[in-house]
Amino acid sequence: MDLNGKVAIVTGVSKGIGLATAQLLLAQGAVVAGWGRHAPEGLTHERFQFFACDVRDEVSVTEALTNTQRELGQEIHVLVNNAGLGISGAIDGFSSEDWHRMFDTNVHGLFYCTRAVLPQMKRQQLGHIINISSIAGLTGIEMMAGYCATKYAVRGFSHSLFKEVRSDGIKVTCIYPGSTQTNFFDDIPGTTANPSMMQPEDIGSAILYAIQTPFNFHIVDVEMRPLQPKRG
Repeated sequence: MDLNGKVAIVTGVSKGIGLATAQLLLAQGAVVAGWGRHAPEGLTHERFQFFACDVRDEVSVTEALTNTQRELGQEIHVLVNNAGLGISGAIDGFSSEDWHRMFDTNVHGLFYCTRAVLPQMKRQQLGHIINISSIAGLTGIEMMAGYCATKYAVRGFSHSLFKEVRSDGIKVTCIYPGSTQTNFFDDIPGTTANPSMMQPEDIGSAILYAIQTPFNFHIVDVEMRPLQPKRG
């Protein structure tokens, strides 16, 4: 897809992968609607507009789409479902509140946002939905069972969705990043973000590549890992 003038929604836009992806999309001429609970600091661009949205809230998502289309036009070409969080802990000590918080953001929020944009993408017979899963959506990780469960759900949702909407000219790509230097690790005991990890821009570049593929095919899965991870 030629991104020049196309409208792209990026959730979780305030920092990390979401912010990096928004900046890369803008560099390619896209009009970016950033959805999140907090606006990104320092991102000012004539083709960027922030819309307050809590993806966990179905009404908030509906309002964000209404506001986006009112300000940027009816057509929605790209949705990057990036908003997410991870909470670690042993299952027998894990709180129901934290469990639901992860599913509400990582799974239910992704569903609300996807469902919201699909009718317009189907009318256009053109669109691309990017879902950010994780290496945790491909393999179990000790003390991260809840997070893994949400990211496995993203994988299953993505694979089912692409078969459902491909005939409407809508592409679906699921990204599985390994360790990336973001704020994700702030709340994960025993793990600290470090320069040997991938950078948010690395994930954003892969997203951009997938979106810019020719119309006749789409990339279903992208697994990404650091080349020389820090040991110990």
